[in-house]
Amino acid sequence: MKNLRHASFGLLFSIILGCFTAIQSQTQAPVKVRVNGAELSYVEGGRGETLILLHGGTGDYRSWAAHWDAFIREYHVVSYSRRYNYPNTNTKVPKNYSAINEADDLAALIDELKLGRVHLVGASYGALTALMFALEHPKKVRSLVLVEPPLHSWMKGTDEYKKFMEFWEQSAEAFRRGDQQKAIRIFAGGLFGPGYLEKQTPATVAAMMQNAFALQVLALSTNPFPDVSKEKVMKSEIPTIILTGGNTIKIHRAVDDDLARIMPNTHHFIVPNSGHAVARDNPEQFRTTVMEFLRSKK
Repeated sequence: MKNLRHASFGLLFSIILGCFTAIQSQTQAPVKVRVNGAELSYVEGGRGETLILLHGGTGDYRSWAAHWDAFIREYHVVSYSRRYNYPNTNTKVPKNYSAINEADDLAALIDELKLGRVHLVGASYGALTALMFALEHPKKVRSLVLVEPPLHSWMKGTDEYKKFMEFWEQSAEAFRRGDQQKAIRIFAGGLFGPGYLEKQTPATVAAMMQNAFALQVLALSTNPFPDVSKEKVMKSEIPTIILTGGNTIKIHRAVDDDLARIMPNTHHFIVPNSGHAVARDNPEQFRTTVMEFLRSKK
């Protein structure tokens, strides 16, 4: 992958583009479709091969606003909100809800919209969903971009897993008491760093709170991080790139290293100056890396 050039101009362009596309995405009303008995909201734009964007736990279809314009120049892009994320109104929750269910929803969405073979770009829990779908339906996937998928079942027994589960369980306990804001504060602090929520703009906090229920569903699930077969991963032939934040927490770095080691046809790229939220922390490098990878797969 090539390094960024003309950084100062690129940063200015990124800021301007980000502001414009955020407005564009906000004004585009999502379409609702029912699959697997649930409502999913999505936006789409552009032409060409289909690229599906899968957001993280406290995100939704709006999470990719800063990258929307760049992606739709070359692809038919679909960005959707997973089952319990804003603005979906689904309330029926299985006790063992996980990325297994999310992958089933993705399969149904692709069939319902007749999207054919697709490129998948997933962040965090969206990346886990994308990976699980790809392993079950490899002929439907052209390529995979995975940003720190939480394959935490692979890390059981390690210090990294124990540390992650400490703040995960604290967040779950806050949800059980009905204190969503405290739960989000604990979760965000553990994932992105102490005091993260307090450093964000009111708009950012409001958007995260709109997706608190989605995180609550996972926090209270009996199987939030389902096991993924390493045997299936080792047999995958899907072109894949794994993006890891240079400053991310240890468990995500360990998972990505393990995944990159055993998954064939895979590149692993460390994104500098970014934590778990790679696409937001270093948007220009994220966009450059993803676009170069996708273009190489046409």
